[in-house]
Amino acid sequence: MAAGTPTTPIDMSRSDGKGLAVGTLGLWGSTVIGLASTAPVYSLVATLGFVVLAAGAQAPVVFVIAFIPMLFIAFAYRELNHEIPDCGTTFTWGTKAFGPWVGWMGGWGVAVAGMVVLANLAQIAGIYFWSLIGDGSLAENAVVVTATGVAFIAAMTWVSWRGVELGERIQNILLGIQYVALAIFVVAALWQYFSGEAPGATAFDWQWFNPFALTDWHGFVEATLLALFIYWGWDTCLALNEETKDPKRIPGRAALLTTVILLVTYVGVTVAAMMYAGLGSSGSGLGNEANADDFFLAIKDGLLGPFGWMLVVAVLISAVSSTQTTILPTARGTLAMAAYKALPRRFATVHPRYKTPSFSTLVMGVVATVFFVGMALISDSLLQDSILSLGLAIAFYYAITGYACVWYYRRELFTSARNFFYKGLLPLLGALLLTYAFVQSAIDMFDVDYGYTVLLGIGGTFVIGIGSLALGVVLMVIWFMFPRAKAFFRGESLNRETPVLVPEEPSDYQRSIDGGI
Repeated sequence: MAAGTPTTPIDMSRSDGKGLAVGTLGLWGSTVIGLASTAPVYSLVATLGFVVLAAGAQAPVVFVIAFIPMLFIAFAYRELNHEIPDCGTTFTWGTKAFGPWVGWMGGWGVAVAGMVVLANLAQIAGIYFWSLIGDGSLAENAVVVTATGVAFIAAMTWVSWRGVELGERIQNILLGIQYVALAIFVVAALWQYFSGEAPGATAFDWQWFNPFALTDWHGFVEATLLALFIYWGWDTCLALNEETKDPKRIPGRAALLTTVILLVTYVGVTVAAMMYAGLGSSGSGLGNEANADDFFLAIKDGLLGPFGWMLVVAVLISAVSSTQTTILPTARGTLAMAAYKALPRRFATVHPRYKTPSFSTLVMGVVATVFFVGMALISDSLLQDSILSLGLAIAFYYAITGYACVWYYRRELFTSARNFFYKGLLPLLGALLLTYAFVQSAIDMFDVDYGYTVLLGIGGTFVIGIGSLALGVVLMVIWFMFPRAKAFFRGESLNRETPVLVPEEPSDYQRSIDGGI
């Protein structure tokens, strides 16, 4: 099909790949966006209480254990990205390794995770926005919160559509504020502990890091899946690989750096919180179920007094920041899918000036808005269950990536010790751990007592988590029936030997708004 015709948004033979803004990000910019995508403050707010309820005093070691498969999968991302620096990431790698059906579902897993988390980020942003300006009644008004959340989605969709340069500059500021707030939280918590003013003062204990002290296996699996969510987002570095100065090396390094920074952040904040609040089931205790869904909001006044609003600002900024960065990988994933004919060609449209996947970005914003409003209208409990189910989609597409790495490089695994460990053993172990977490969690979620809702006589969390993945199978079959899809499903538009649609020459990577370090 000829380039430049009205029906073709990209040219398959262009050396600048899919038309994205090459050379925009360096190592610092990629790492910032990876960290911002995880929304460290919001992630702690959304999961810390639930992890403590499930794992008790072993919460710190749960974060360490959950880090292990994340690190192993990060190695898989790095190795695959070095040879195939394509913004389709799991979709492209899964297709090259296992064929179109597995690859398509991997891409769908990325989209599902983004859609679900955007709805929850929007709700948190709405609640904290009105809490910040001091109107508690509006913060509890579902209509007002929903409308505010929709406004935030719209604003961050515009930023993502406007260009990755603008987004990166904004994220530098927003991430800095988040880490300043977390540093203040840790210092204030430890200060009150050592001064004897902490309400639930609990002495530090190395047993918190003893994995053998975990006695409830199902609670441990639940906590680990929640912890997977708290790390999720670092792979945004890889989805922006075509827009980095050195797409074969910088994204992989940024992903590894991001996961290590997150490990230190989460373990440090968890330990400080436990020393300050303790594990009690009343008051400000981390074991209090009433505080589980928003621990920071429950303790902000006791911890920081008149400056408690700083934690509110941090959570608001974290939610808004992650709203924008969550749109990035999903939009680029659908762009890649369309480029290889796994979706309608319209999704491959790139803005001629801003060099962003314009149509995919706008669709992501609209779909997230519809999902958020729909869930909010049906039940707030259903929205809460959707976040509990998110770990299934994350484990699903991360595991596909790990297996894809092993299979793609299967002929090279025994050529060197490095290949054996980084392309074979570690990605395989990561994928196996995530597969087990997926299966065991799905079984647990089937129970009607899991989560907050019951749908079709089974746990609502199971219905949302497995149902959203099953919906992907339905959509994939529907797309298979269209004539344009045949080239993809026959393995013609994308296979192991297909050159990926990325810039080819090092000279293409000249611009970098952060110095390209």
